[in-house]
Amino acid sequence: MKIDPASPADLSAQIASAIRDAIISGALIVDQRLPSEAELSEQFEVSRPTVREALKRLAAQSLIRTQRGATGGAFVNRISFEEAYSQQITTSTLLLSMNAVSFETACEARYALERACAPLSAKRRSPDHLATMRAEIHRQSQPGLTDEAFCASDVAFHRALVDGAGNPVISYQLAGAVEAMQPLMNMITFTARDRARIVGMHTDIADAMDAQNADAVERGLTALELETQQLALNALAARAAAKAAI
Repeated sequence: MKIDPASPADLSAQIASAIRDAIISGALIVDQRLPSEAELSEQFEVSRPTVREALKRLAAQSLIRTQRGATGGAFVNRISFEEAYSQQITTSTLLLSMNAVSFETACEARYALERACAPLSAKRRSPDHLATMRAEIHRQSQPGLTDEAFCASDVAFHRALVDGAGNPVISYQLAGAVEAMQPLMNMITFTARDRARIVGMHTDIADAMDAQNADAVERGLTALELETQQLALNALAARAAAKAAI
């Protein structure tokens, strides 16, 4: 593990990057104890506070954990997919907001990804996944449900569909699509949509999942995408007209 003292990059960031690369490459394995702060300080030829800051960066990314006591120190952490979801969601949300991704692009990506996992979800979904989808449909049908609560329920419905694939890698990869893209789309279209129509489409998808009919699940998602895209066009056109009238 090496750093470049002549580089303008922060030394603690360079050390954190070097250790992260060693973890990714397998040079450092899960549960392996890292060298002590003093040893790392000598290895990288930096002060101990600089090493300490690098370790804090790695801990913030859940790449290492620290233990106290005689047998303590910093150890390579085993990251669970669940723990990584929030980072994936945050990154996706930032990418969408900072790069001004269009609604059409986000919607296309989100439904293309979800349709891709539909065959596995239809085949492997558990009673718990179906129960969650049915429960969210019931919730969405309740009068007086706020727009924010409807959006949250919408996310939970689609998350259950994705998780039904029974593949944690797929769930992780689609976390950004469902948890980040879906709220973006919801906030643009939530005031324009016909809730009863959306509930009906969700019911069709849940019924197809129940019947393990992958083709019907994909058709249901395609219909939902077309509905969402049209709602967005209508909403954006209405906003443009209102702005022009001012």
